[in-house]
Amino acid sequence: MDKNKGKKFNEKLMNNKDMPKIVTLDQQASRKWGGSKMVIAPPLDYDEIIKKIPKGKIITIDLIIKSIAKKYNADITCPLTCGIFINIVAWASYERTDNITPFWRVLKTNGELNEKFPESILLQKRQLELEGHIVYTKGKKKLKYYVKDFEKCIFDLD
Repeated sequence: MDKNKGKKFNEKLMNNKDMPKIVTLDQQASRKWGGSKMVIAPPLDYDEIIKKIPKGKIITIDLIIKSIAKKYNADITCPLTCGIFINIVAWASYERTDNITPFWRVLKTNGELNEKFPESILLQKRQLELEGHIVYTKGKKKLKYYVKDFEKCIFDLD
C-alpha cells in the first residue's frame, strides 16, 4: 500500500475548494437536471452522511444527492462531483486505520455495488454480507453485483 496515495485521498477529503457553491443552471441544463439551482458540496459533506449509516442499513447515491440538495436549499446536487467525492470518501477511509467511514454501505441507485470502490467489488461485497445483506449477481459476460431487497434496508436521512 502506497502511504503517499492515502495521504493524497485524505487531503482531497479535507479540501473544500471554496465549496459549497450554488450554481444557477441555464434553461437547457435546468430541464435536464430538474431544477435551476445546483449545489456543488464539499467532500466532507458526503463523509458526514455516510458516517451516519448504521450497521445493517444502506443508502443509495440518489438519496445522498437529494439530502445534500435539501441541506443547501437547492434543487439538485451536482451528480458528477457526487460520484467523485463519494469515491474520495471511500479511498480516504480505506487508507486510514481509524475513524473509518462505512463507504461499503453506499450503493448505486438501483442497488448495485460500486466497482470503483477499494478492492473493486470484493471488499464491499464482503462487508455487506458480514452485515447480513445478501449479494447476488446479474449478467453473463460482465457480472454485476446487487444487494437483494436493498429497498427494505434504506437508512432514512431525515
